[in-house]
Amino acid sequence: MNSTFDKIMNAVFGKIMMAVFGAGLVFLLLNFFSGQIYGTGEGGHHGDEVLAFAIEIESGDEAASEPEEVDLASLIASGDAGKGEKVFNKCKACHKIEDGANGVGPHLWGVIGRDIGSVDGYAYSGALADLGGTWDLAAMDAFLESPKGYAAGTKMAFAGLSSAEDRINLIIYLNDADGSPEPLE
Repeated sequence: MNSTFDKIMNAVFGKIMMAVFGAGLVFLLLNFFSGQIYGTGEGGHHGDEVLAFAIEIESGDEAASEPEEVDLASLIASGDAGKGEKVFNKCKACHKIEDGANGVGPHLWGVIGRDIGSVDGYAYSGALADLGGTWDLAAMDAFLESPKGYAAGTKMAFAGLSSAEDRINLIIYLNDADGSPEPLE
């Protein structure tokens, strides 16, 4: 009986050891082949480098020039409130369009033409509360492009919209959302 038990245990032990060695072999082979596929070669990134393609950049003088002015009037003429509604998805986490429904940010019902920092019941940062003026086309475009650049110290953490078309489409959507759009000039 002892010899039968020993044979069974040796067989089980042998299977366990084969499984461990097999798993180790699979691991080593995966490591080897992934190194061949994704590896950087013998010298790492310090060997000769060959560019797949080159991108020309402007020289320091040209790069330091003023950014190109955007023709807002022509963008408004081709703007699309439907596309602006899609852009608004980036804003939904903090803003609502319903009148008086403040979220993390103030509601945006009737925002175009409204005084900056004037929503009742919303605690604006000093940067916006002290700014003054109204949310006209130029102010809204500048703010949406870079909130912290327009009003340094604003609580708004959003980085902004780099695309002028996205900004204009969003402004058109916000302007139309309350049912009484302001003239965008």
